[in-house]
Amino acid sequence: MLKDPVIQLSKFKDIDINVPFFNDLKNSYSEFTSWFSKKRDETVFVTYDNDNNLIGFMYLKIENGPIVDISPSLNDKKVLKVGTFKIEAHGTKLSDRYIKKIFDMAIANSIKYVYVTVFEKHEKLIKRLCEYGFIKYGEKITDNGREEVFLKNFVTQNNNIYLDYPVVNVQDNNIWLLGIYPEYHTKLFPDSALRTENHILNQLINDVTPANSIKKIYIARMQGMEQISRNDVVVIYRTAEKGKSAEYSSVATSICIVDKNKSINSFKNIDEFLDYSKYSIFSEKELKIEFANKNNYVIKMTYNVALDKRITRHDLIEKANIDREAYAGLMQMTKEQFKRICELGGVSEGLIIY
Repeated sequence: MLKDPVIQLSKFKDIDINVPFFNDLKNSYSEFTSWFSKKRDETVFVTYDNDNNLIGFMYLKIENGPIVDISPSLNDKKVLKVGTFKIEAHGTKLSDRYIKKIFDMAIANSIKYVYVTVFEKHEKLIKRLCEYGFIKYGEKITDNGREEVFLKNFVTQNNNIYLDYPVVNVQDNNIWLLGIYPEYHTKLFPDSALRTENHILNQLINDVTPANSIKKIYIARMQGMEQISRNDVVVIYRTAEKGKSAEYSSVATSICIVDKNKSINSFKNIDEFLDYSKYSIFSEKELKIEFANKNNYVIKMTYNVALDKRITRHDLIEKANIDREAYAGLMQMTKEQFKRICELGGVSEGLIIY
């Protein structure tokens, strides 16, 4: 059984091109073997299963525009190309995590456009890319045949949290500060727990656990949770570490967007709840316990931003004007408070629409 596959960086020269994983790529691209050899000193994202079989491979390349080998050409000065992308991992969320790496790379390099060329037969990959905002842009014709070109545009907005991911739109939506205990926070937002000054770059290198994915499920019971609605923006607030002062160990770490907020009572039975909660950090045993508490709410959300700099409770109060007396479990914030948090957290300007 596949367990916790990890995305890691590797050199081309350290990968065996003769494994069956590459057969389809060799058949589809006559130049694949020579191309692979020329890239020997470059890095690529890979994933192996428990038996050390290659199950994931993705090569990303920053190109200087205009890109003229596709039609129509792409004229931006700097674009990100998904050069080769293949996954063989049934029953996992690995594709989401690879797509997150694509977006992390684009954000880290202030890139507005990402494109990928893919043969029409790869329907599952195309469907997955389109779910996160890639649209059919054009075509690329070579001796290997006709490939479709799909483009992710970080500029144009669709008013859809998945198509626009990872951009956060706060124009007409409520903003909340949501408190999460440290033991749950580390499991749910692993890359937000990394102690570095640049989370985006670290996300590209580290794949802490499979919990490092786009979709999240959080279950809790706090006063006011019934007010949280679809498209609302949530700032994740990790509460104080055991034995430490909340003033400096409670920190804002991440920004999410709500997809759905459901009461436990809205589920017909435990099986429906378990299926819905498959992205959660809880085991099946823990989920059954949570299902028994009819005061719980289940929030499904996208994980859009890990703050470059985590903001302590002290700075939230002194620099972002958060009310010291307000309930830190769930607190509604103003747009100005949120904007200040983004500034303090080092969030890229292009990621937030005010």
